[in-house]
Amino acid sequence: MISTTGTGTHVMAAGELAGFGNDPWWLLLVKAVMIFVVLVLLTLFNIWWERRVVARMQHRIGPNVHGPFGLLQSLADGVKLALKEDLIPKAADKVVFIIAPVLAVIPAFVTFAVIPFGPEVHMFGESTPLQLTDMPVAVLFVMAIASIGIYGIVLGGWSSGSTYSLLGGLRSSAQMISYEVAMGLALVAVFLYAGSMSTSEIVAAQASTRHIDVLGLDVPVPGWFGIILLPSFIIYVIAMVGETNRAPFDLPEAEGELVGGFHTEYSSLKFALFFLAEYINMATVSALATTLFLGGWRAPWPISAFWEGSNEGYWPLIWFFGKMFLFIFMFIWLRGSLPRLRYDQFMAFGWKRLIPIALVWIIAVATMRAITLDGGLERSQVLIIAGIFVAAFLVVMFWPESKKADEPEVEEPPVGGFPVPPMPTHGAVRGAAAPLVFHEED
Repeated sequence: MISTTGTGTHVMAAGELAGFGNDPWWLLLVKAVMIFVVLVLLTLFNIWWERRVVARMQHRIGPNVHGPFGLLQSLADGVKLALKEDLIPKAADKVVFIIAPVLAVIPAFVTFAVIPFGPEVHMFGESTPLQLTDMPVAVLFVMAIASIGIYGIVLGGWSSGSTYSLLGGLRSSAQMISYEVAMGLALVAVFLYAGSMSTSEIVAAQASTRHIDVLGLDVPVPGWFGIILLPSFIIYVIAMVGETNRAPFDLPEAEGELVGGFHTEYSSLKFALFFLAEYINMATVSALATTLFLGGWRAPWPISAFWEGSNEGYWPLIWFFGKMFLFIFMFIWLRGSLPRLRYDQFMAFGWKRLIPIALVWIIAVATMRAITLDGGLERSQVLIIAGIFVAAFLVVMFWPESKKADEPEVEEPPVGGFPVPPMPTHGAVRGAAAPLVFHEED
């Protein structure tokens, strides 16, 4: 199979997965340890970066004392958490209470086993891909392992013996079910276009540069699925924020309602493990979005067109982490910009908007894909149809819901007065007392 890129021709073997599983055991161990170290350091950096960015947005300074630019502040906080007194409530199920944080953090590390960081390189005298392993259903593996991590949050809330923690755990399970369905549906279109669920093969499927005719000009367009399948990309980005319990979708740990949510009763190192799992999951969904929608470790089009060696050696690590940090910055920007949603609004948005739109988009993509493969439509016609679907998608996504006819209208209070309760509707019980109306004090 041969795909043409801006830098030349990339030849892929008939069995793309055949390059995995041939590394010696010590090299696999080295790559696994490197992934672990990178994720831990990445978590420390992301915590510092989030505090600095949010501080700048709020006209503050942020951490700037420990280490250069305050870079060691996250390490100091981690040491402080580890040395704190570890408390276990009397009403807690001690075994589950201790296992829950471990169950949340281990799957967060395991998911990075199938993420491709770069092409095949020479490492310690061996030729090996910059990826621990791959499999024909690698994306499904990531989603399955991420679902196991949710059990840690649910069991942690249940085992704490606290009402607030239990409600946070229940919210997390409902949130996972709702937004993981939308996330999975968003990925179906990617599987249809790539013809594979392997992460390395999906990256290879985005290698080609397409040329479209715009007003008589030959415009090169990267073959990223984030451009071709824009609605799927938007749905995935929204769903990944809900999946990781990040603001404005951080309902399982809403401190205004649930004190701290599922981790209210946790302290010391067990609380730090939950914190670590959240930030690694944020990096996981960002890395998956980079792999599935932004060409993975391949250089962006302007760079790849003018630099032939941009996709060789260890340079792709720069492009991969650069794209991933864009998504992490989006997480930080959302946290510093948007207020938390109401829980009913959040669930209604997932079930009434995201899932129906994702289903319709899958049908449209499958239809266009079948017609294109049969030679019935040209690429320009497909792009026009896709543009119509994108416009309809944006209209449906942000169209305000109509007010219910039977919903009573609340009178606006007079200036300086008290809120006025609504008048009874036609279905009110006969003989019921009239509502009290409060006016401005004399």
